Amino acid sequence: MAETANPKFLRPLSAPDEDLGQALSFGPENPLMLDEGRKLSPFTIAYKTYGELNAAKSNAILVCHALTGDQFAASRHPVTGKPGWWDFTVGPGKAIDTNRFFVICTNVLGGCMGTTGPAETDPATGKPYGLSFPLVTIRDMVRAQAMLLDALGIDELLCVTGGSMGGMQVLQWAASYPDRVISAIPIATGARHSAQNIAFNEVGRQAIMADPDWRGGAYRGAGTQPSKGLAVARMAAHITYLSQPALQRKFGRSLQNREAISFGFGADFQIESYLRHQGLTFVDRFDANSYLYITRAMDYFDLAADYDGVLARAFRGSKTRFCIISFSSDWLFPPPENKTIAHALNAAAANVSFVEIESDRGHDAFLLEEPAMFATVRGFLNVVAASRGVD
Repeated sequence: MAETANPKFLRPLSAPDEDLGQALSFGPENPLMLDEGRKLSPFTIAYKTYGELNAAKSNAILVCHALTGDQFAASRHPVTGKPGWWDFTVGPGKAIDTNRFFVICTNVLGGCMGTTGPAETDPATGKPYGLSFPLVTIRDMVRAQAMLLDALGIDELLCVTGGSMGGMQVLQWAASYPDRVISAIPIATGARHSAQNIAFNEVGRQAIMADPDWRGGAYRGAGTQPSKGLAVARMAAHITYLSQPALQRKFGRSLQNREAISFGFGADFQIESYLRHQGLTFVDRFDANSYLYITRAMDYFDLAADYDGVLARAFRGSKTRFCIISFSSDWLFPPPENKTIAHALNAAAANVSFVEIESDRGHDAFLLEEPAMFATVRGFLNVVAASRGVD
C-alpha cells in the first residue's frame, strides 16, 4: 500500500527568511487528496531547514513535530523568542548533526505557523476557514510532506524522526513511502491512539468549545479568541507530558509565594501556578481550532486499521532500518506501546532495534537533555550514514 507522491514542482510562496523559514504554495493544478474524501487546493506548507543538502541529496533528515510543535525545531521561535523545541538534539555537533545532515522540519497540515489550517483564509470565501476546513489525518500530513520533498527534489530520506505525534508521522512515512525512507527513529509514540489519550484530547476540545469566545469556531471573524478554553486544554494535556515522580520532585506541595494556604481558589501551590503559566503562554502562539484539528488527527491514527488490523502488514517487505526509543516513565505512550511496534516490525522481518531509556521525566523526556537518547540517536545515524556513504 505504498503511495507515490506527485512530483510536479509548485510555485514558491516566499523567499527564505532567517526568522520565518520557508514556504511553498501548491496551486489548483496540484491538489492534495485527503482521507476525508475532499481535495485541498490551494494549500501551503511552511518549513525550516538546517545544514546543507549535499550534492548527491543523500543526507536529508526529516524531523516531524509533536502536537504543539512547529517547524522551528532548532532555531529561535519568532513568536516566543525561545530556542527551538528540539534544540537539545538538532544542531552543529549535536545528536542530529547539522554539520553533516540536512534537516527539514515542516509545520503540519492543519497547523498555525504558516501551513494551511483552519486559521488561514479560505480562497472561496475570503474568510478564515474555521470549522469549514476539512478534517485531516496523520496520513494527510505525511502526503503533504512528501509533496514538499518532491518540490525540493529530494527522493530519499536518510532518516525520518520525531516524538509523540511526530513518531506517528514517522511510522506513517515508513508504511506509505518505504522506498523513500532509509531509516526511521520513532520516539515515545504508538501505532494508534489509546482510549486514555483520546479521552484527554476530548477534555481539551470540550474546554475550547465551551468557551463563549469560541463562537462555533468562527472566533477570528468575530474578533475574539477562546483563550480561557485553550489554556485549560493546554493545562490538562501538559499533565500527561510529565510524570508523578517529576512533578513531586519539582513541585511537591510547595506553596506559591506565600507562607500559608489562602483558603481561596487562587494559585496556592506552585504546581497550580506552573500549569496556569503553561496555559497562558500557550494561547499566544497556538490557534484553538488547530488544536481541535490536530488532536483529532492523532485520535484517528490507527496504522494497523489500513492493513486488516495487522500492524506487521504495514511494514511487510520494508527495507527501512528502525530504531525505536521509549522512556520508562512515559504514561502517555508507555514502553509497552512502543514495544508493540517493535514486535510488529520483527514479525515483518524488518531491521529494528528497541531502546527503553530509564528516566523519571515522563513523556516530555524526548524534548529534554537526555544523554542516553542523544547517544542512541547519534550512534544509529552514524551507522546508517556510513552504510550509505554519507560523511
